[in-house]
Amino acid sequence: MNIQHKSTYHEVHARSLRDPEGFWGEAAREIDWIKPAEKIFDSAQGLYGRWFAGAVVNTCYNALDRHVAGGRADQLALIHDSPLTGRVTRFTYAELLAEVKTLAGVMTDFGVTKGDRVIIYMPMVPEAVVAMLACARIGAVHSVVFGGFAAKELATRIEDAAPKLIFSASCGIEPGRIVAYKPLLDEAIKLASVKPEACVILQRPQQTCDLTSGRDHDWADLREAATKANKSADCVQVAATDPLYILYTSGTTGRPKGVVRDNGGHLVALKWSMFHLYGIKPGEVWWCGSDIGWVVGHSYIVYGPLIHGATSIMYEGKPVGTPDAGAFWRVIAEHKAVALFTAPTAFRAIRKEDPDGKFIRQYDLSKFRTLFLAGERADPPTVEWAEAQLKVPVIDHWWQTETGWCIAGNPVGLGMLPVKHGSPTVPMPGYRVEVVDEASKPVSAGTMGSIVIKLPMPPACLPTLWRQDERCKEAYFSEFPGYYKTSDAGYMDEDGYVYVMGRTDDIINVAGHRLSTGGMEEILASHPDVAECAVLGIKDAIKGEVPCGFLVLKAGVARKPIEIEKEIVALVREKLGPVAAFKLAITVGRLPKTRSGKILRGTIKKIADGEPWSMPATIEDPKVLDEISDALKGRV
Repeated sequence: MNIQHKSTYHEVHARSLRDPEGFWGEAAREIDWIKPAEKIFDSAQGLYGRWFAGAVVNTCYNALDRHVAGGRADQLALIHDSPLTGRVTRFTYAELLAEVKTLAGVMTDFGVTKGDRVIIYMPMVPEAVVAMLACARIGAVHSVVFGGFAAKELATRIEDAAPKLIFSASCGIEPGRIVAYKPLLDEAIKLASVKPEACVILQRPQQTCDLTSGRDHDWADLREAATKANKSADCVQVAATDPLYILYTSGTTGRPKGVVRDNGGHLVALKWSMFHLYGIKPGEVWWCGSDIGWVVGHSYIVYGPLIHGATSIMYEGKPVGTPDAGAFWRVIAEHKAVALFTAPTAFRAIRKEDPDGKFIRQYDLSKFRTLFLAGERADPPTVEWAEAQLKVPVIDHWWQTETGWCIAGNPVGLGMLPVKHGSPTVPMPGYRVEVVDEASKPVSAGTMGSIVIKLPMPPACLPTLWRQDERCKEAYFSEFPGYYKTSDAGYMDEDGYVYVMGRTDDIINVAGHRLSTGGMEEILASHPDVAECAVLGIKDAIKGEVPCGFLVLKAGVARKPIEIEKEIVALVREKLGPVAAFKLAITVGRLPKTRSGKILRGTIKKIADGEPWSMPATIEDPKVLDEISDALKGRV
């Protein structure tokens, strides 16, 4: 839309880099501290320094208690809108605080104390938010695991986090089907060598489950007994540098990478971002259409809006099919949301179902000001369609699980900069973003390279991985000394706008979910008939990318390839869950390789995507590419 406003962005960003302690020390005044920081930034602590060293705080207090005490007791804190169950449930700040206090009291009865881990394996229900905040209240470290993950993936997280307690539910609800969670939970606990002491299960009326005697407890029964006994728990004092939560990056194999988020830096950065980046004022209704299993849901369904004193919408539904492509507009109109944050995938789905935007015009969107997109690259055609239909600014922005909040965006609260389609705009305060070559040397404007962030990282960014400092150093800080490696490739233009063009590692982005092709290849290779395989992301009109597997069968296999392909698809679904969106396996005679044996994944991807490609100089046998092209015909 290229609307130019007077923006203070450049002076704010420059100050954040020139005087980071002054900048973030000032931002920290928006937080209620039990004890202020002895040092705003201590470069001697951690892998690259720690923010708000010596400070003492409680995240739940800042999200709930202070608002109840400060005049927002009767303001709505959380609206749970579930077209899948046909219910809308609303909680004021006072009501949400009461629920959290009660559950925190229940947790202390189970012996959960400061520093203990708690896994939350739940659907998009208010109880999941209550559980997160109850953990924060008593200083327990929560780890939310997305409900779509298979038992093996959940087991690896149980193994790594060693939770004392697990919160779960009898089922999740998807359009047209019910997903039973309890069998997945039972299998995960069976697979893990580390066992929780107890599980608290929310029985949903759509499908209940049997409870394991001695281990499992009914959520409603515990809540009722605790309420009658007036059970409660006060806020526990934690260090600003203590962990608030662990969030495991998806699709990893072996020991997963548990991204740690601290309490103090997280509070400061999210509070700053709610107005300065998103333009949201306390008391306004904000909707983040993500899932609490992902970092976006942590930051902007739960913590960000509540810390800010806004009203947050939690949605259990889809952009289309619950009941139609007008689902998002109904939620915005009914609850008077001023902004929506979702993934480009959602808008591609809406556009496919309603290309002329007929549903949009059936709802009163007069309160709606801004659409924010993130989670994957926002392709210009989708952004342009949204702009034309909604007649509001459409803001792409870029960040990662590891950073916890935006790396590059368009700061609405500081005055929007002109939109450039294909770019998430400019680095946020605290981020010194550079594009470098393999020798860590900055490249010129417009030149592709690895996108990196100069250390130190701003508040809220990961201080480490859970109990894996050395792995954290190796994964993020070793390849480019003095920088954080984003593993994204792209360039910056002469105006300082960032362009993120793709991943530099083996992670593909499926509908906003980061999944490892390497992890999928391990699953394919485990099939007894598969000799060799490769998985890569190919273009998809709705999800952005979907994984495609190429199989070379072992010599002498007499079975039909199509039977093996079906088994491979089922195997990936079993091991990773439906979130992987793995539906296509193609049998080929051989894979194209370089003379050194490296599979030419980039070339295969270009052929699959129908893009121009040239014969690699290092290819071992050029005829293989013709065979790949023939195998792809009619399949993609």
